[in-house]
Amino acid sequence: MAADILMFNAHRVPVGRDQVQHIEMARDLAQRFNHLFGAGKDYFVLPEANIDERVALLPGLDGRKMSKSYDNTVPLFEGGSKGLREAIARVVTDSRLPGEPKDPDTAHLVALFDAFANDAERTELRTNLRAGMGWGDAKGAVTERIERELGPLREHHANLMAHPERIEAVLMEGARKARLVAAPFLAELRHAVGLRRMVANPAAPAAPSVKTKAALPSFKQYREADGKFYFKLNAADGSLLLQSAAFESGRDAGAWVSRLKLEATAVLDAPVTRADGVTAQAVADALAALNAA
Repeated sequence: MAADILMFNAHRVPVGRDQVQHIEMARDLAQRFNHLFGAGKDYFVLPEANIDERVALLPGLDGRKMSKSYDNTVPLFEGGSKGLREAIARVVTDSRLPGEPKDPDTAHLVALFDAFANDAERTELRTNLRAGMGWGDAKGAVTERIERELGPLREHHANLMAHPERIEAVLMEGARKARLVAAPFLAELRHAVGLRRMVANPAAPAAPSVKTKAALPSFKQYREADGKFYFKLNAADGSLLLQSAAFESGRDAGAWVSRLKLEATAVLDAPVTRADGVTAQAVADALAALNAA
């Protein structure tokens, strides 16, 4: 979380009240890095938590913090409007009857409503509850308001789930844009802490050249769709020299490969055929090169 915030130098981060300590940790990390490696330059912005006090901590159906582990969540997309209605019906309320004034400021139901409603709607529900609105009617109003918000989103969600390639495309484009910002900044940070590229000093004497080994012929073992095992001998340039017959097991094919690597003359008995245009001398030379390597 700190990396996500600091990599893009976010100034203000919208969070719930229970996430403030995470923003503080990100600030501590940024401040420590600037102090140790900044040398007068602040690489990281010190982020601040941005909290909407009206929805700083959203309660669950039972009044505790909303959490799947408590099984007190409001389904956004699962179960459709029926699932939403059933969830809101489970919200714990007090025992005050219809006609009795109710305190909206202590009602979990009102806190859920506030997360979706505008100021005028919030005021109206509070006024109605203080005037004696029943909890059943209040739950109906909350369900209707949330459904009005989630209905179109639920339809859009279903459309995306039916076309995962669209989600993948958005993620890939987002990653591309993020890399454009993050890659240069990360390179700057690596340089600041001393993780720099080992660039050769032009004034230093050139290192002695290292002779590279000449390319050698090579055996390739593989299994075909028929379930049989095969091997082939390719020349150093990759062209085909020998093709084996089919073997029932990879061990049998491997045994022939091992024998041919050690004993060039074994080709006379091996279940192999030369590729078109390949001479026996070319095969012999290739095997000799492998034997000598």
